Amino acid sequence: MQKSRLNNKTILITGGTGFFGQKFTEAILNNLKPKKVIIFSRDEFKQYEMALKFKKYEKKLRFFLGDIRDLKRLITAFEDVHFVIHAAALKQVPAAEYNPIEFIKTNIIGAQNIIEASLNTGVEKVLAISTDKAVTPINLYGATKLCSDKLFVAANNYVGKKKISFSVIRYGNVVGSRGSVIPFFSSIANKNVFPITDKKMTRFWITSEEAIDLVLWALKYSKGGEIFVPKIPSFRIIDLAKALNPKAKLEIVGIRQGEKIHEDLIAKSEAINLYDLGKYYCILNYNIQFKSKNYKIKNIKKISSDFFYNSSSNSQFLDVNQIKKKLYLKY
Repeated sequence: MQKSRLNNKTILITGGTGFFGQKFTEAILNNLKPKKVIIFSRDEFKQYEMALKFKKYEKKLRFFLGDIRDLKRLITAFEDVHFVIHAAALKQVPAAEYNPIEFIKTNIIGAQNIIEASLNTGVEKVLAISTDKAVTPINLYGATKLCSDKLFVAANNYVGKKKISFSVIRYGNVVGSRGSVIPFFSSIANKNVFPITDKKMTRFWITSEEAIDLVLWALKYSKGGEIFVPKIPSFRIIDLAKALNPKAKLEIVGIRQGEKIHEDLIAKSEAINLYDLGKYYCILNYNIQFKSKNYKIKNIKKISSDFFYNSSSNSQFLDVNQIKKKLYLKY
């Protein structure tokens, strides 16, 4: 794991009992030397389970019950915090269509509360975790995350003399995370039928380790106003099914409401201010001047304005054997 600015610092993770929050907490406690890690979330039972899981780190780990809809609670929680990783969100696409106002309250108003609480305390840096669904959104969940991203990027306009920055990390579902296709397919791998929404469907592949590395890199180098996107491979859903059970029948069940055939991580309209940082892409707000020295990378390239990053047109695809290897399956 790369060196980090987290040593002897206090970091707070909203939605910290979720898949990413637990993986990130484990990684930094095992490999780095943070002063304190604060888990901010609504579920007291998940906090209890997490406390048992990380009992050997109880002197460094704190749990804060609260909702990001509650600005006063956030302000209390953010006191003496250096870095905030904002991973809390409502995420289920069908639930968003049926309960739109609840997603707006959490994903949009909650995001603004994170910004205001950070500006009113001593926070140095905020990284918001976003999603591919925020790119050219076709469902309400994606639309709320697009609004959230806009809020965090624009927040840099209001920092004044405060030493604080706001940036965004964007990627698709992490391999193995709750709600992603791999755990679902794995759970039915011993059956003879895989339900496939569309044979053409593709997705990006990112591991929790890659997501964590990106967050740590951004904590070190982000200056504010960036949206960072990792360069990651794609895979075909039918190849994932073949990797898990090559003998299973593929049953086409049709696309679900609000679901895309392919994922987008960078829209063509965003390429006007897009830079290639080697392992990552960086989308800058239109009013921010790019400075290559900020990122300590040689040969940074400005990307063509007609570029877009879609899982179907990706230059890197995993085949069945590569998927098996990544899933630690036998050939």
